[in-house]
Amino acid sequence: MFMQVGFGTIIVLVAVVLLSAFRILREYERGVVFQLGRFWQVKGPGLILLIPGVQQMVRVDLRTIVLDVPPQDVITRDNVSVKVNAVLYFRVLDPQKAIIQVEDFLTATSQLAQTTLRAVLGKHELDELLAERERLNIDIRQVLDAQTDAWGIKVANVEIKHVDLNESMVRAIAKQAEAERERRAKVIHAEGELQASEKLMQAAEMLGREPGAMQLRYMQTLGSIAGDRSSTIVFPVPVDLLKGLMK
Repeated sequence: MFMQVGFGTIIVLVAVVLLSAFRILREYERGVVFQLGRFWQVKGPGLILLIPGVQQMVRVDLRTIVLDVPPQDVITRDNVSVKVNAVLYFRVLDPQKAIIQVEDFLTATSQLAQTTLRAVLGKHELDELLAERERLNIDIRQVLDAQTDAWGIKVANVEIKHVDLNESMVRAIAKQAEAERERRAKVIHAEGELQASEKLMQAAEMLGREPGAMQLRYMQTLGSIAGDRSSTIVFPVPVDLLKGLMK
């Protein structure tokens, strides 16, 4: 009886060990296999057979990972303090490097993204930070991609989400925008006055060269104001026009 129980227990243990030797990896997963502590092979996807007690496997997800970078205190080049957060898109290209070269590639990438965000944005002024986000996104992505290449990670995209300013800075920006609009309005008005004066000078030169044109202009002006009978109009008549009428 004891022999039967012991033999049954052995069979169960063997079955459990055999079942634990099998692993199933999905299409987007890879297994980094270590044999007696040394790297052996990257396997997957599909059914994987491991030698129990000799081989161990670490799963790695190859899908694009979306990482939210928490708000960072950034001091711009013109000494303005802002809070900036971003979102990072990256994926593992080399599972072997992602497991062997860094302890935790998720944490390492997150910390690197935070420091890179502060370093890159600190080189630019506030106006660039607000108006040229696309260019800054590319700069941050290039720096991160170069540094994470040793970990087998590819940074696909970086997007700056929010730039938070304090209330005093918001009021200052609003005043600056209002002053800029007033400046543009004055410039446009001055340009209009300049163009009008140039046209008047051209018209005066043309009328001065042609006396008949001056007389015709007087007649047109008299015709335009003749319909107004509510007031007395004193209109100067050129001497040249009177001489023409006397003849």
